[in-house]
Amino acid sequence: MTLAEAAAQADALAEEGNERELAKLRAEWDELLEASARGADFRDRAIAYRAIGQFRFRTKKELLRRGLVDDSPAVRGSALLALERLSRDHPGDVNDVRPLLHELVTHDGNEAVRRLAIVALKNGSPRPDTIQILASLGEDDDQPRELREAAAKVAQVLRRKGAK
Repeated sequence: MTLAEAAAQADALAEEGNERELAKLRAEWDELLEASARGADFRDRAIAYRAIGQFRFRTKKELLRRGLVDDSPAVRGSALLALERLSRDHPGDVNDVRPLLHELVTHDGNEAVRRLAIVALKNGSPRPDTIQILASLGEDDDQPRELREAAAKVAQVLRRKGAK
């Protein structure tokens, strides 16, 4: 079984709430996931970073941070997918890397990475600085349409969260 297949199995176990089997699978794949995340091949790193979210590896948040600053857009995107997954139940995960997410949203050279960073911000606390950045992007005609739409939508979600 490959890391990607094990991660898909872990995701299914997590969705079922089968924590015991998930813990066994985590223990079995922990070292390979770490090694892959630190490997030279960006494809292996991308699989490893995405697997962090699929395995619900809460203990790998520092490793995940490394993925957010990786040279490869594929790796940054995979790390963002993992962060989004982990932060659904733990908004503090987004809050811990918020300045880095703001940087990705506003300055990353890859549009898909920017959109994924916007989506990850949705799970964090509704901070005014984040809402302002997203609202500004949503109104900036120089930005690609998909990015503007995602930013405006998440800004609105965060405003509603803040109003509760």
